[in-house]
Amino acid sequence: MPDARHPLKLLMVDDERDFALTLAERLELRGFTPSVAFDGESALERVRGEHFDLVLLDVMLPGLSGLTVLRRIREMQPGLPVVLLTGNAGAKDGAEGIQQGARACINKPLDLQELLSLFAEIAKESRHA
Repeated sequence: MPDARHPLKLLMVDDERDFALTLAERLELRGFTPSVAFDGESALERVRGEHFDLVLLDVMLPGLSGLTVLRRIREMQPGLPVVLLTGNAGAKDGAEGIQQGARACINKPLDLQELLSLFAEIAKESRHA
């Protein structure tokens, strides 16, 4: 869980608006500070202009793919943790994302407890870095 004094600020990137907004609400109730982008270009603008502790990035996006967004985030902020989401992409995309520096790849539908555990692990690693 995020530290109450330093809530984990995360950027969620997913073109499924209802899914992204609902997940953002659920994470906010658990002490996170979520922001949402619905496409890759918007996500990159947000990463350029704001500080985030973590990015939750869908692999299948309109326009720029999630893997392209991941590559560009790696160029801008190599240490920013990125967790990929995949709904119907093959395991190949997840494996490629991990090779490109994604912290993990999680399948939809999400297991919220699994996601929260992963976020807690990433936050703990960041505090010790």
